[in-house]
Amino acid sequence: MKRSAPGGLVYSTDGGRMCPECRKPLAQCLCKQAAKAPPAGDGTARVSRETKGRGGKSVTVVKGLALDGAALNALGKQLRTACGTGGTVKDGVIEVQGDHCDRIIDALQKLGHRAKRAGG
Repeated sequence: MKRSAPGGLVYSTDGGRMCPECRKPLAQCLCKQAAKAPPAGDGTARVSRETKGRGGKSVTVVKGLALDGAALNALGKQLRTACGTGGTVKDGVIEVQGDHCDRIIDALQKLGHRAKRAGG
């Protein structure tokens, strides 16, 4: 008999909720730790301005930093404070509201990161 999908077991009376991918109890699941690996970057921060999908509002985006999640969140907080605006960190990318490319490049260079402007 051929099995087409590994799904099925969701809850077990032995271990409680089960991970659908590795089939281990959620407390022992290794899938989430593998997903939290730092994003691959070459160490050069690429700073650009985007407006797509944001209703015409501009956002400054910083990509390419090889930092873990906590360090990236801390750096994002410093950049948002330097610019005096809001923003977020999503999927290894720092987004700062508004067009602050030059200010962010200066702040990154003062913090010891290599930064360059990407895009137009």
